[in-house]
Amino acid sequence: MSTKTEKTDAEWQETLTPAQYAVLRKHSTEPRGSSPLNKEKREGHFKCAGCGQELFTSDTKYESGSGWPSFYAPVSNDAVGETVDQSYGMTRTEVHCSSCGGHLGHVFPDGPRPTGLRYCMNGAALDFTPGKDDK
Repeated sequence: MSTKTEKTDAEWQETLTPAQYAVLRKHSTEPRGSSPLNKEKREGHFKCAGCGQELFTSDTKYESGSGWPSFYAPVSNDAVGETVDQSYGMTRTEVHCSSCGGHLGHVFPDGPRPTGLRYCMNGAALDFTPGKDDK
């Protein structure tokens, strides 16, 4: 999809806010309900806050009740990558940006149709650009 984005840790700290750095580079989770993107209802594109790669569109966003921005599908199969996360005594599927490797959140098998998936993303990992969803 896009070229790989590579930066040193110092470069990431220089270009990201502390909240973005904690989530994207240190795998933190923002507090539940804290992201303004939870209430974002406009048409548009959700991009990686680290590298700008498009990840999701507003037409796949839905209210999951989880407290984090949720989507039922990424913009394309190669926009995100997945790895097994066994932290905190549980097994989950971590979602990361396929370009810069930044931690975005997790995907769960309890979402709506048509995929049945819930991509539960940290708002700090995303930048929203309003505008028509072009496919």
